[in-house]
Amino acid sequence: MPKVFTSKSQKIGELGEEIAKRYLEKRGFKIIERNFCSRNGEIDIIAEKDKTRHFVEVKSVSSAISGVKPVENMTTWKIKKQRAVISEYLRTQRNVSDWQADVLFVYLDIKDKTAKVEFLEYAF
Repeated sequence: MPKVFTSKSQKIGELGEEIAKRYLEKRGFKIIERNFCSRNGEIDIIAEKDKTRHFVEVKSVSSAISGVKPVENMTTWKIKKQRAVISEYLRTQRNVSDWQADVLFVYLDIKDKTAKVEFLEYAF
């Protein structure tokens, strides 16, 4: 059953994840999984490139929400949870030896229908 997003922030998040997915694919990443869930949380995108598994947290913001920067949503608590989810994933995937945690920021301008992407590798 597909996800149903009701709030504006959920819709912005889903749009940001779709833009992030396309951004990664255009740069040669193979998408392994989206929205991997565990008891500790969720990883937005798991991708692979050059035999390295990338755990990508996507942070999106609309220009309609003035003054908010996606980087402000990457709190110490969120990073700790992401590390726990990655550890859980790696315990189930014994064949993964090289990996990294990345953050992809998506700045959406809904009015102009444009997006700016900033990809931060080895984020945490």
